[in-house]
Amino acid sequence: MAVIGAGVAGITAAQALANQSITDFVIVEYNDVIGGRMRNTKFGSDSDGNPYVVELGANWISGLGNDTLDGPENPVWTFSKQVNLSSANSDASSIVTYNETGAVDYTDILDEFEEYWAIFEQNAGTILTENLQDRSFRAGLWQSGWRPKGDAARKAVEWWMWDWETAQTPEESSFVYGITGYNLTYYAFSELSYFSVDQRGFNTWIKGEAAKFLEANDTRLHFNTVVTDIEYSDSGVKITNEDGSCVEADYAINTVSLGVLQNDAIAFEPELPDWKQDSIATFTMATYTKMFFQFNETFWPTDKQFFLYADPTTRGYYTVWQSLSTEGFLPGSNILFATLVDEQSYRVEAQDDETTKAEAMVVLRQMFPDIDVPEPIAFTYPRWTSTPWSYGSYSNWPTGTTLEMHQNLRANVGRLYFAGEATSAEYFGFLHGAWFEGREAGERIAGMVTTECRNVESGCGNYTSYEVLHGTTDFSEVNAFNGMGVSPLFVADTGDEEESDA
Repeated sequence: MAVIGAGVAGITAAQALANQSITDFVIVEYNDVIGGRMRNTKFGSDSDGNPYVVELGANWISGLGNDTLDGPENPVWTFSKQVNLSSANSDASSIVTYNETGAVDYTDILDEFEEYWAIFEQNAGTILTENLQDRSFRAGLWQSGWRPKGDAARKAVEWWMWDWETAQTPEESSFVYGITGYNLTYYAFSELSYFSVDQRGFNTWIKGEAAKFLEANDTRLHFNTVVTDIEYSDSGVKITNEDGSCVEADYAINTVSLGVLQNDAIAFEPELPDWKQDSIATFTMATYTKMFFQFNETFWPTDKQFFLYADPTTRGYYTVWQSLSTEGFLPGSNILFATLVDEQSYRVEAQDDETTKAEAMVVLRQMFPDIDVPEPIAFTYPRWTSTPWSYGSYSNWPTGTTLEMHQNLRANVGRLYFAGEATSAEYFGFLHGAWFEGREAGERIAGMVTTECRNVESGCGNYTSYEVLHGTTDFSEVNAFNGMGVSPLFVADTGDEEESDA
């Protein structure tokens, strides 16, 4: 067995194999550490000269767990508690609003948007349950009555409520699946989210999971191994690496990001079928860029977590700032970070640090006109769009794309399987999506090898592509949708949709 990638999906897939006594596997990983896009760096320093650890990639445990005794719990939260991960409640209501003149209170628009959310959420539910044509989130907003027009404050609120989560605009995002995906995380688990400030790194929890089945310096875990070619068939898989080494396996689970697949970083032999390539091309890899500043003082309000800026001309221009110097996070660190996504991410990631820092400082000085805002003593940000093992931050479900197309993204070709947050119909874009998908792929293969199927509800064996199923009307079609790991909320095009939380 071979697993490509030691991120959440890869480690979880290997763990599922080990849990069924399949120990003859290897994990090949591009980097020298477990964790994938849970990537951290040392930044700035404390009063003793020791650097802080900040997260360049994934940072939030999104949706902790249901308050009822029998409710589900987010597995990321479960495992984070096992390693005593330090994290703080990410309170979206702890916010101050600004524009180019300084502090201006438009928090009433946040409440207004919440009222529209209740309307368009119900509209999305109607479209889903009546099996109507999906549309863009922008269209869903418009039909609910939300019209930001040229109002900079309303544009900022809309960005905060949508783009900041999906890393793409309402025009680029699916209305139905965007809302349903949101509900399945924040309603099924909880609306609470925690932000990791653990100085061991957020990836500590997945390292803890890996330690349950991998030994120290385990020879089955190959770091600094760059996969260049994958040859697959109905009898096995051969993986060739940049250093000339290769791995031959009965089955392989490919957990590389959607961005890596879209950038042709790996050559497949034979070429992936058209239906697979179409699905890879259709779904989108969004970019979420966090920009860290450390100052010699905390000149912003220490009792608030978020600062929302409404630029007068450009939507999404340094819209959200977040304090790490606030109690419960890294108090006294004097660290503030801004978030950019989508086109603004692409723009700043293509320019040099000094240019980016200068334009960000102009915004901060507009936000705090009565303060002599100093130059930062430390500054950094990642460039996810050009990182060769990710090419982006996480996936998003685009406008007008169907479950059938997503099923093709997830489907295996021969004995080559695919897993990761992008292959999760329920939890795309989330860490827990990667965890569920890794477990599912590992259990499917383990069920075939050991003949003990542990995930009977979704099945063991192939993730069948829609092309194979097209035209069928028997139970096999419905079972294939259930085999996606998809809740009954998502069973589509069978005439049996159940009402969703949307």
